[in-house]
Amino acid sequence: MRVRTIAFVILAALAIWFIAANTGSITIRLWIPTVTLPLWIVLTVTLLVGMLLGLFIARRRAQR
Repeated sequence: MRVRTIAFVILAALAIWFIAANTGSITIRLWIPTVTLPLWIVLTVTLLVGMLLGLFIARRRAQR
């Protein structure tokens, strides 16, 4: 296994553990509406958006 793969697996496990440990509800203000959601949903969406942006940027750099 490459070091990069091991690092990814460790970071993914830490992210999943962190998301699972935060189960309370929070209130988020989205310009006009106010939404109350469980924190784990907010963290999961944030993680997925971050991963998608990272993949997008990595692909753009690889094309240059």
